[in-house]
Amino acid sequence: MQTAAPEVTNVRPAALTPNPGLTPMMLNHAAWVTPDAAATTDFYTRIMGMELASTVLDDSIPSTGDDIPYFHIFFRMQDGSTLAFFEAPGVPPPAKASHPAYDLFNHIALQAKDRAEVLRWYEWLTSQGVKVIGPTDHKGLILSIYFHDPAGVRMEITTPLDVEWNRHTEKGYADLKLWEDCKARAKAEGKDVPQALVEMIKDVRKRYEAKA
Repeated sequence: MQTAAPEVTNVRPAALTPNPGLTPMMLNHAAWVTPDAAATTDFYTRIMGMELASTVLDDSIPSTGDDIPYFHIFFRMQDGSTLAFFEAPGVPPPAKASHPAYDLFNHIALQAKDRAEVLRWYEWLTSQGVKVIGPTDHKGLILSIYFHDPAGVRMEITTPLDVEWNRHTEKGYADLKLWEDCKARAKAEGKDVPQALVEMIKDVRKRYEAKA
């Protein structure tokens, strides 16, 4: 088994180099490992309504040459983007996450047409024995439900409540600066960083509610 080292070229630090006009067109696929390709196929075709789009059978990883036999399967959504999975018998199960937050933060969100469709998804998934959390209103931005697929991937079905929810660029940079400044200040003052962030978030929330 071999793993190729990443190629390193003479590049300037990313923070100093302006983007030359490259932005991805769309999601081609996101991929995970599954212990059971058949169960995953049933879930994504029958439960999620996706089409089995493409498959690959191989005995090594093309990008690195690692000798791992695998079955690679893709499921297509309405816009042509896909979710993909690898089944590789003989590969041990992944190590357990060091904190429950990893299972909460790491997820894939799929968009529904509107609020009514999110609720239809809730009814359909629960009728098929899928444990669903929600619906959850994310501060007027999006409405979501959460569940897991047979491989343990945390999934979200969501719809925008704010049609401009993903175009708040100026606020995004302001929030990033607030976040980074709070961390840096806490470290410089020898304070607990997570606690300092909690206090900052509560203060921002109070100011936001006062304006509402």
